[in-house]
Formats: sequence, C-alpha cells, structure tokens
Amino acid sequence: MKTTLIILITAVLSISGTLLFKNRQAPAQEAGSGSPEPAFYQSAMHPWIKSDKPGRCTICGMELTPVYPGDKGFDESGGGNTVALTQTQVQVLHVQTEEAKVRPLVRTLDVAGMIDDDATRHRVLAAYIDGRVDQLHVNYMGAEIEEGQPLAEFYSPSLLQAEREYRQLTGDLRKATALRLRQMGLTTGQIGDLDGKPADTLTSQILAPVSGTVVSQSVYEGQYVATGEKLFEIADFSTMWFMFSAYEQDMPWIRIGQTVTVTTPAIPGRNFEGKVTFIDPNFDEATRSTKVRVELPNPKVDGRRELLHKLYADGKVHVENSDVLTVPKSAIIQTGPEAVVYVDRDGGAYEQMPVKTGRRGDKLVEVISGISAGDRVVTNGNLLIDGQAEMNRAFMQPEEK
Repeated sequence: MKTTLIILITAVLSISGTLLFKNRQAPAQEAGSGSPEPAFYQSAMHPWIKSDKPGRCTICGMELTPVYPGDKGFDESGGGNTVALTQTQVQVLHVQTEEAKVRPLVRTLDVAGMIDDDATRHRVLAAYIDGRVDQLHVNYMGAEIEEGQPLAEFYSPSLLQAEREYRQLTGDLRKATALRLRQMGLTTGQIGDLDGKPADTLTSQILAPVSGTVVSQSVYEGQYVATGEKLFEIADFSTMWFMFSAYEQDMPWIRIGQTVTVTTPAIPGRNFEGKVTFIDPNFDEATRSTKVRVELPNPKVDGRRELLHKLYADGKVHVENSDVLTVPKSAIIQTGPEAVVYVDRDGGAYEQMPVKTGRRGDKLVEVISGISAGDRVVTNGNLLIDGQAEMNRAFMQPEEK
C-alpha cells in the first residue's frame, strides 16, 4: 500500500515539477537571449539535490526545477521531516490548511436501546394467603388502573374468620387482630371499614397497590392460589426509562444530567428529550459495555401513553466540553500508535509534527501536546505530503551512513 502511495506521489509531483519547469522556461524562450539564466537547478522532491545544468533528480528521476537569481528555491533545512513544495505543486495537490484553535469540543453520540418502564414503580402483586379468586374486576393485560382500585374478589376461610374476630374484639386484642389482617393483605382503609361490612359477605377485595398498567395477569376467576403465588404485575408508564448500551470509548463523554434526544420508529417525526440519571458501574465482560438510563416523561395523549413498553429506540447524546486545543479530524494522520500533523512553515515548507491526541469530537480532535494554538495544519493533501516525507527519509538514510 505504501509503495503504491509513493509511486502516486512521485507521478503527481513529477507532473507538477514539469509544468513549473515549462512555465518558467517559456518566458525565457520568448524573451530570447536577453532573459536571465537559471542560477542552478534543484529537485522539488529532494531539495538537497542541485545541479548547475538541466537534468533529472538522481533519486526520484523527476525533472530538476530551474531556480533563477533572486528566487529562494526549495528549503532543505528540515531534512526528512520537512517537505518543500512549489506554489504549482501546492495547487496541484490541493493543499489546504486550517488554524489550530482553542474551542469547545462538541460530540454527538448515536446510541440504540429499549424503552422500559420505571423499575422503582414496578410491582408484582402476589397472594398473601391461600384462597380462591371468585371474581376479577380487571381481567386483561394493558388495563389502566388507579391506586386503591379493586382488582379481584378473594375468598379465604382464614381471612374471613380473622375479619369476624376483629369486629367482635376490643382493646389490645383488636389491635393484634388488625395487625394480623395487615399481614393477610388488607389495607389500613379496608380494616377500618370492616365494622360496616355486611356479615354475609364472604369475600374481600384485592386492591391495586399503585396506579399504572397491568402488564401481566396470572389468575382467572375460580382459580385457587397458594401463598406467594403471583396474581398481577403492574407497571407505571408515566415515566419511562430509555436504556442504552455505552462502550468503553464512550465513557469519557457521558455524564449524569446530559440531555438525550430519543426517537422511535413507532412514532415517526416525534422527538422525546430526557436526562441521563444513572450509569451502571458494572461492565459486561463479553461486550465491554454498560447500561445507561435516561428518564423520559410519558404523559397521556388522547387517553393513552405515547411511549409504549419495550419499544426499540435510538438516541443522540449531546455533549459539549470545555475549551481545549483542537484541529480538524482530517489533519490527523495515525501511523500506528503515533499521530502526526503537518504544519505550514510558509514558503512551501510543511513540517511533520508528532502530536498527542485526546478525545475525538464530531469534526474536531483534541490535541494535548505537539503543536500550539495558531499553528496552521494541513487538512487536505497531507497524505501525499506524508508519503513524500517518507521517501525523503528513506533516501537520506544511505547518506547518513
């Protein structure tokens, strides 16, 4: 791959050198014998190669460029880390530069996850004692219920006997029986109403402990249940959790309190905004990721919740950090573990500078060390310049020996 790049660079620069040579030679031919003679001839790719006569570079074979009296020629002081280009070559290679600046580093993380209910408001309603479900007031999943709403009529001989004892007793015995009734599943309000309950009523009501939506129904009318057996499962959908996976490289960007914009294919064109409220400190060993929670308000619209349970969703985490020294992403050339940029030193000279990079934003990269604010770095054409620098170093090594 590198050999191919070097051949391409040689061809491009050879063409540009030839064009420059012809452009400079034409005025001399038109002016006739009165035109100035070149002071010397120099290789644009290898500035240390000079000759007092026209010819070709002894290293790369490209035409030597005439340098006339008063012209600066190509800078050869930088050695293998500095590449000298003529103005024509700069134009042919479309070399562009941009200033390194101190500015905010902006990043938008695209994430994917699932809409889940608020686990702190999720309840499983189980049987407190053995008994039989005589009647269901809520008999389908998805039903919206309110706290204290009757869910079922429940018959239990032991519960019925405890209620009758409570009505007959007084003092401490009545208080002890009330405590036993609480352990059997009655609420404080139900116990307080026992004195007015008809004596021939054989069942007690199972009430909803919280407001929400029935997400699971495990019993039917006439079914006998044992202590601890699940009857209903209730979730509160007024606030939903968007749960997404964050990977190790995402962690420097994610903070509690950040705004996340959530979209779902189920509601096209609608954006939901929430805040990051929790980052799980436990990473999955296989996927090297952890879960992040975003809380989303989910009010009712036209009698129903907009965000439904277990929907697939996408999110955008909006991050803007404090001011840091940055350069455009295109300026960074990653050569294995080392990153380099090319700094414009004026006069067609571009110097290779190793840099230590930090976080990567949407368009910018944080530079920790290696260059300073105000340095102009090459953002386009730097790969060709880097290939030329590699050739310069390769051809200079034999001379150093």
